[in-house]
Amino acid sequence: MTTPENQAACADLHALRRAMEREEILEGTALLCDAARNLHVQLGDYMGVIPREETARGIADGSTKEIAILTRVGKPVCCTVLGIEEHDGTPLLRLSRRRAQSIALTHLRSTLTSGAILPATVTHLASFGAFVDIGCGVVSMISIENLSISRIPHPSCRLHIGQEIYAAVLGMDAAGERIYLTHKELLGTWAENAALFSPGMTVSATVRGVKDYGLFMELTPNLSGLAEVREGIMDGDRVSVYIKAIAPDRMKIKLLAIDKLPPAPPQPPHYFLPPEGRLTHWRYAPEHCAKQGQETNFSLI
Repeated sequence: MTTPENQAACADLHALRRAMEREEILEGTALLCDAARNLHVQLGDYMGVIPREETARGIADGSTKEIAILTRVGKPVCCTVLGIEEHDGTPLLRLSRRRAQSIALTHLRSTLTSGAILPATVTHLASFGAFVDIGCGVVSMISIENLSISRIPHPSCRLHIGQEIYAAVLGMDAAGERIYLTHKELLGTWAENAALFSPGMTVSATVRGVKDYGLFMELTPNLSGLAEVREGIMDGDRVSVYIKAIAPDRMKIKLLAIDKLPPAPPQPPHYFLPPEGRLTHWRYAPEHCAKQGQETNFSLI
């Protein structure tokens, strides 16, 4: 929602006053947070202050923790101008990030539909999911079970803070205050992922489960195969695997574990995005497959 025109508006006070009257959302950089939890922001050629209660939605009533203020230092912040004052002849802006969030949330509520795909930035990782910024500080969460088909012990196995990703809208709560997101449907179906591989290949994989009857090996976040148990290989290990066979009718991939590999950070997601920019129905399993697999009908959410 920040435009070059918005940024240029910081060049003179006349444009800033116009931005204040129109409640335009501007973008600055938080330089510091003082002891009273006010954010000091560089906005173009001017300095501004976001009072504690205006730093984020929910700060005033305690529903948002103060870590949301502290973690903004050194980062861009979206805000509106509440007032322009002068101190010793120098203009000082009174700003609100909370108001910018409310404006952005109202816009999102009025424009987003289930299945809509939008960019997001990872802001925080917890054991139960990933928190992401979907614009102007509006935060939503992707639960860990919606990050990928392959189960993982923690979201850090998939994402890192500051990472730019895509997410799809699952829905909103009754009050329209929370937007629920999902990620796994954008990582492709079984068939789309399996098409990246063929029997005879040797590739790297990650162990996502150790059972008496075999090792579940993740080839991609939405594709796993089964290898025979091999001594010394544990859950979470990165392993080279030989692809013995691929059976779409049973959604099965037979693998042979070759050797343990050094640990490596998670690869950026490979997305399979619909050209129309929105999902209406997603089915993981191939057609005519004996297994059903997961399915999401966004039109019913």
